[in-house]
Amino acid sequence: MSEHVPAALVLEDGRIFRGEAYGEVGRTLGEVVFTTGMTGYQETLTDPSYHRQIVVQTAPQIGNTGWNDEDDESARIWVAGYAVRDPARRPSNWRSRRSLDEELERQGIVGIAGIDTRTLTRHVRELGAMRGGIFSGPELGGDDEMVAAVKASAEMVGASLAGDVTTAEPYVVPAVGEKRFTVAALDLGIKSNTPRMMAERGIEVHVLPLASTLDEVLSISPDGLFLSNGPGDPATTDAQVELTRQALDRKLPLFGICFGNQILGRALGRGTYKLRYGHRGINIPVIDAETGKVAITAQNHGFAVEGEPGEQFDTDFGRAMVSHHCANDGAVEGLRLLDGPAFSVQYHPEAAAGPHDAAPLFDKFVDLMTETR
Repeated sequence: MSEHVPAALVLEDGRIFRGEAYGEVGRTLGEVVFTTGMTGYQETLTDPSYHRQIVVQTAPQIGNTGWNDEDDESARIWVAGYAVRDPARRPSNWRSRRSLDEELERQGIVGIAGIDTRTLTRHVRELGAMRGGIFSGPELGGDDEMVAAVKASAEMVGASLAGDVTTAEPYVVPAVGEKRFTVAALDLGIKSNTPRMMAERGIEVHVLPLASTLDEVLSISPDGLFLSNGPGDPATTDAQVELTRQALDRKLPLFGICFGNQILGRALGRGTYKLRYGHRGINIPVIDAETGKVAITAQNHGFAVEGEPGEQFDTDFGRAMVSHHCANDGAVEGLRLLDGPAFSVQYHPEAAAGPHDAAPLFDKFVDLMTETR
């Protein structure tokens, strides 16, 4: 931590939280959101879905296990800024290579420590996720100046961000052991553990850029199409929605998670909307409409698909249903096409630092491809 360098986290409604610089000293702007995970900060920071967001950790102590070279979910840290209460003075873990503070500074991530994250979280819960900024050192201006800078920053509604995080070129993650299937994975902000979990099931994963066409998808002769997680407003994904519709027309087995769930929802004719403060954490209960079973899930999303728990509805591709919903607020957590080989969930079955209740969904994708073949 940058010792005694003053810092401030400023919200667009004028609320200011004062602390000390953590990581890079400077200025950053983004949407202020909170995550309730008590572990997995390295996976959180490197998750592309957090692009352009200032992440507040509700767990008070952060950085205890340092930073290693194995747990990154992508090639870099994607958060716009980071806010913690009580950073570890020194890390203690056999895999640690450096401190969290050092890694934040190395990657130029502006953060703040020593603030009351519980009060900040309650504020965001009551008033909703909002624009904010972290200012420290020479960038720490007057209160009015900082608030004005935050108010001039971009909104998350209408933000097209997946293009910032997608791969520039296609790449292949080979199957582990005998190859059973080939899957085209559309990279909207894919996490490293997703193709890894598919590879463990004998799937050769071709990770494709966001702008890939149906011809480019079909050129690899896929057994299935996967739609990944990612950042931004799903209302900005018209090209990806059209690709999904074309895949549904061809009855290509399809599995989507998080952002992919919202894209499938739009392809099936549903609208999307911004949640008040989103679902972010590794302890969120989800109910399966068909079985009534509850799974504890990892989530990271600020938008949701319109619909009611268990609802069935007509689409251009046959009947579909809201297959899962959140036990806390009833939000749509999954969709399934009843007359075709397609399903999606809003949560993260690949979460490395999180519950494994949803991991069998990858087996369900395998079953779907087996049946269709």
